[in-house]
Amino acid sequence: MKIIFPLLAISLFVNACNNRGETGTESKARQELKKQRFFPVTAYLEGEINNIKQAGVNPLKFTTINNQTDSVWLKIEELDTVLQEFLKPKIDSANLITLFSEKSFLDQTINAITLTYDPAGNLPDSFTLKHWDVYINPETGTVKTIYLLKEPDKNKTLQLTWVSNKWCKITSIVTDETGNSKVEKEEKITWDF
Repeated sequence: MKIIFPLLAISLFVNACNNRGETGTESKARQELKKQRFFPVTAYLEGEINNIKQAGVNPLKFTTINNQTDSVWLKIEELDTVLQEFLKPKIDSANLITLFSEKSFLDQTINAITLTYDPAGNLPDSFTLKHWDVYINPETGTVKTIYLLKEPDKNKTLQLTWVSNKWCKITSIVTDETGNSKVEKEEKITWDF
């Protein structure tokens, strides 16, 4: 009992110091941030890549430029390089919780629980990740699809669509000075034959 009382007093003191000067709104916002838990997209994608490598299947990559499609077998060692752009920054609660907010809902049109992530405010200029969605099968609780949107510069957009255990597609969209956009290149990588 002699040890518990001082520990309790210290924890109350530390908690009071941490909350000192906070308004009710600031305290509530901090509590909301603690509750919010992002789906660990990067860890999921890395796990999927590892599964492809473990299966020993060389994926087939289809590249489409100006309506011309070419295909090539992708070496497993090249898979990380091709997808590297979408593995950074690490998407999890610890890294992005202050920059993005999560909304979740059951989308009956596609039969999926949808987790949507958008900026909570202005993002730093150097930050290229702009948005992502996670679609989860409501019956099984497994991930169906992941969609990521990045803007490496003001005239280029990169989109990743990842369909679990089947294929992924990277779409590069360029915008000219007049604001017109067109698909510059599309790369679809499939490993489900």
